[in-house]
Amino acid sequence: MIRVVSIRPAGGAALELGFSDGSSGIWSAKALIARDTVLTRPLAGTAYFARAFIEAGALAWPNRLELSAHSLQRRLDEAGLLRREAAC
Repeated sequence: MIRVVSIRPAGGAALELGFSDGSSGIWSAKALIARDTVLTRPLAGTAYFARAFIEAGALAWPNRLELSAHSLQRRLDEAGLLRREAAC
């Protein structure tokens, strides 16, 4: 099961995500924030967005919004933004 293992700010509403299989990518939350729902609205604030953390291998925020590692990795891969480490 793939897990988010690291997160770093990447400017604006974006995070650099590291996954348990060694892959990584910069994920933009702009489309998620644009949904303008009760759960996504707080992410529009820079200070709140920066409160992202890892919860049980998922990307999460204090309002209980969680995004699975699998869906994040799949979206990055489909967008051509997923970097995979070369096998040794």
